[in-house]
Amino acid sequence: MVTLSDDLIKKNNSLYSEDLAPVPESKRTWTTWNYAALWISMSLCIPTYMLASSLIEGGMNWWQSILTIFLGNVVVLIPMILNGHAGAKYGIPFPVFARASFGTIGANIPAMLRAIVACGWFGIQTWIGGFAIFQMMRLWIPSLENLPAIFPESWGLQTGPAICFLLFWLLNMYVVYLGVESIRKLLVFKAIFLPLAALALLFWAISAANGLGPILQTPSKFTNSSDFFAFFFPALTGMVGFWATLSLNIPDFTRYAKSQKAQINGQIIGLAPSMTMFAFVGVVVTSATTIVFGTTIWDPVVLAAKFESKMLVSVAMIAVAISTLATNIAANIVSPANDFANLSPSKISFRTGGYITGIIGIMIFPWKLIADPSGYIFTWLVGYSSLLGPVGGIMIVDYYFIRKQQLVLRDLYETKGIYSYSSGFNNKAVIALLLGILPNVPGFLLTIKAVSDDVFPHWISGLYHYAWFVGLFISGGIYWILMQKKKTP
Repeated sequence: MVTLSDDLIKKNNSLYSEDLAPVPESKRTWTTWNYAALWISMSLCIPTYMLASSLIEGGMNWWQSILTIFLGNVVVLIPMILNGHAGAKYGIPFPVFARASFGTIGANIPAMLRAIVACGWFGIQTWIGGFAIFQMMRLWIPSLENLPAIFPESWGLQTGPAICFLLFWLLNMYVVYLGVESIRKLLVFKAIFLPLAALALLFWAISAANGLGPILQTPSKFTNSSDFFAFFFPALTGMVGFWATLSLNIPDFTRYAKSQKAQINGQIIGLAPSMTMFAFVGVVVTSATTIVFGTTIWDPVVLAAKFESKMLVSVAMIAVAISTLATNIAANIVSPANDFANLSPSKISFRTGGYITGIIGIMIFPWKLIADPSGYIFTWLVGYSSLLGPVGGIMIVDYYFIRKQQLVLRDLYETKGIYSYSSGFNNKAVIALLLGILPNVPGFLLTIKAVSDDVFPHWISGLYHYAWFVGLFISGGIYWILMQKKKTP
């Protein structure tokens, strides 16, 4: 194990901190089952349920939905394991690993892209928690549902849900103020509650729909294969995009692995099976709502609010809110807060970084992203996968094809080492990143209706349906070509 001297720490405090330092082998204690448990815990969340049910709402039947989710998670498992290798081998986190390809300062570019995505997930989770509170409060205070509108109609935001969203947002910010240690007990609660809640919903769906038979017989809405595949491919890209951010920063976790075998097997065991199993609950319950209520309800919070007992709904919504709070702080605050703090350690503390995350999370209008399946899948999941796919392509090509899995650990923390490139930026990586994002821009503009349908040729705008794949291969290929012109240690 290579160690970094005190002299290096003193000279390069802008690149070195205890959080960014390589984890010594004595502290690499995570086993296969630690990683399996990590993925099971992260997979059991409301957005996973909504992921599955959104495919049903979009027109798929139960097995098409499950297959799409399984395939998406198998695909994203590949870069997850590939990028995790460097973390397990050198004990380094994602921002430090990114320095090898993007440069010691340029690494902030992929770190910020990942941070902005995490901000979006923070906003979505906060909206889910706030809406759960609203569903409870309106039972006890009916007037909350009929408050006069105070926001522009284009915002699509009612006053009652907005108040509860803001209150839940403030609670999240208060936890940031207290520090992440305060959330540990809530994480334990989440790990116990969500599986029980999922099983309860599953049993309700089977009972209310008179067995699994009627549920599984619900047909696909697609009448021909061309319509199906027009939905399937962007949906598959969305499934990959769901964990695209983790496929980049997985070294933040694998740096604690006892061995490569531990992180590889743990991720294989934990990721695809747990996502698929929890998604199956979402598929069954959503299909059951079509039979029971005559309409498809893809949001479990809206579904729970339809139960007659005020007390039952209140308990369920409070539990959802607490569970969402725990997930939000652990998964969507810690990482971007550190990324923002890394921009200027002397000026931006972890707490300030958390506040920045919270503000951006509101500005992204999360209630519009999950208002319907098309916004959730095609705008949000596919949209940010078009940014993160190119980053993944560059990092994988750099580590496996350019450097042959060999990094000079000390130079990752040197301001004038081999990874400083030109003033801390590897311009070739930046060029490859931009060229990988560019082909997906027309399709994104079309999806958000910023341009008319006839502005771009269909084959160009259609690339957006494969955004993550397009970005990954284009940026990776261009980066490989550009880096051939320079001998790289």
